Amino acid sequence: MTLQNDVVPPSSQTDSRSTPTAQFVTITEEEAGQRIDNYLLRVCKGVPKSHVYRILRSGEVRVNKGRIDQLYRLAAGDVVRIPPVRIAERAAGAAPVPGAEFAIVHEDSHLLVIDKPAGVAVHGGSGVSYGVIEQLRAARPDAKFLELVHRLDRETSGLLLLAKKRSALTSLHEQMRDGTTDKRYLTLVAGDWRNPRQHVKLPLHKYTTPDGERRVVVQAGGQEAHTVFNLLRKWTDFALLEAELKTGRTHQIRVHLASSGFPIAGDEKYGDFALNKQLQKATDTRGALRRMFLHAYQITFQHPETGKPLTLKAPLPAECDRFLVSLGPAQEVKARNTNR
Repeated sequence: MTLQNDVVPPSSQTDSRSTPTAQFVTITEEEAGQRIDNYLLRVCKGVPKSHVYRILRSGEVRVNKGRIDQLYRLAAGDVVRIPPVRIAERAAGAAPVPGAEFAIVHEDSHLLVIDKPAGVAVHGGSGVSYGVIEQLRAARPDAKFLELVHRLDRETSGLLLLAKKRSALTSLHEQMRDGTTDKRYLTLVAGDWRNPRQHVKLPLHKYTTPDGERRVVVQAGGQEAHTVFNLLRKWTDFALLEAELKTGRTHQIRVHLASSGFPIAGDEKYGDFALNKQLQKATDTRGALRRMFLHAYQITFQHPETGKPLTLKAPLPAECDRFLVSLGPAQEVKARNTNR
């Protein structure tokens, strides 16, 4: 369901005597279950969040002719009154979001799973005009529903799940909350890593810097966070690890490794900045690495429609694979137990 006529930009008001009218929308089975504030933020694209909450508080938004608060969850058959809302005119010279498709790992009527390249944000915000979700929506204008199931850092590559149905989004979120999904990453760290399998349980505190940048630190009283690292390959100065996420906190793998004394190669936020600068240039003995070496390579979950386990994989990006080859022969690692 789209609301193309609900949002009325000032430029469309060619007749000053005309007054935009409220819209009445009937909620479908697919849209049921979401909170009214989240629903409005999605359908009233371009409307400031503060304005959406203002019209909710003022009672201008009604459900079945009655007032509701922002926590109300929509039910199938609800009739929602959406008042006429205005969006700010597009800044002069601003270009529309360019549609783009990405490498598809899996797609069906419920899911779209892509292999996100490094350097691409998953959504707009924090100085980024648009991301994967906006580009996919622009490339698929007929898609009735397309939402991110989870997020990846901008510099992280790999598997990114998107839901094509509200029921799929709800199912996958429940699985992630219950800890039944199995998400694994490949990462290269600097240092002499020795343990074949190591659990890291360090509480993480998230904060925002004065310039608006998100940061995470290990801090008592922070959110519980648990990562398991399996040693795959080892060189003199580097180690290739598989990271199993037991919890899904912001920047969890990056901060757990940096705080343990093993920064991720190429991590410009939590890594070894002097080393990163050296890695950007090839030498006689190794190639160059010009990105953060963190890749979401495997995920296992229950398909939201069939309930059957589904395991998806994305191969290590070529630039990462080339860098590993340039490091030369790796030390053999004994077989490890990776059971959950």
